[in-house]
Amino acid sequence: LAHDLYGENYGQYMLELNASDERGIDTIRTKVKEFARSKTPSEIPFKIVLLDEADNMTADAQQALRRLMEMYTATTRFILIANYPSKIIEPIQSRCAVFRFTPLKKEDVVARLKWICEKEGCQYDEEALAVIYELSEGDMRRAINILQAAAALGKVTVDVVYKVVGLAKPHEVREMIKLALDGRFMEARNKLRELMINYGLSGIDVIKQIHREVFSSEFKVPEDVRVLIADYAGEVQFRLVEGADDEIQLNAFLAWLTLLGKKLKAAQK
Repeated sequence: LAHDLYGENYGQYMLELNASDERGIDTIRTKVKEFARSKTPSEIPFKIVLLDEADNMTADAQQALRRLMEMYTATTRFILIANYPSKIIEPIQSRCAVFRFTPLKKEDVVARLKWICEKEGCQYDEEALAVIYELSEGDMRRAINILQAAAALGKVTVDVVYKVVGLAKPHEVREMIKLALDGRFMEARNKLRELMINYGLSGIDVIKQIHREVFSSEFKVPEDVRVLIADYAGEVQFRLVEGADDEIQLNAFLAWLTLLGKKLKAAQK
């Protein structure tokens, strides 16, 4: 778009910032404001401010941006890219035309990853590319970043992929859940500590992986049990986001799973 509007000198009339790196109010008040108020030749219809990962901006920065959008609407167009639009304040959303892009299809992402591997001479396992897709959730940029990190360690395998993204292997998470449901609380707790230490996982990382595995076809439990676990996992995640202690909350979750398992066994007798 910028090339079409401005030609080879597009860099003079476009400001691109990654809001996850420059997310504070000072960036908006200095870089963005100075760019928006600068003069341009009469043949240039407007300038462009592109804010990538805008959902990472602080609330104060978003309020400052809203005021700039109001002041310089005649001379500047603002493009905000976000993974979570709900984190963008309503006054900004109401001033924008919202375009929602669906995640890319698995076959398209995997085909592109294969093409990259062949061009770069990387060895890979087919299953590893499928895992990269699942972890990227259809985001091509994230998929390529994971592939690049994995390829730096040699052949791209499932184990290497999980290592570079810092997540536990799914079967290990399922094993921990099963231990708790089987009433083996201390073994489940030891497995939890092992996962957190070996993979450097935070409490939120663990609860997200638990939630993912609960809905995996590999996790063999009745539907009503999935519902109960998913519901309680949501409560635990909320507490963790609010600042509760990771270990205490996750141990409490495993204890809850252990009690749930005992109730299920008692109901079957």
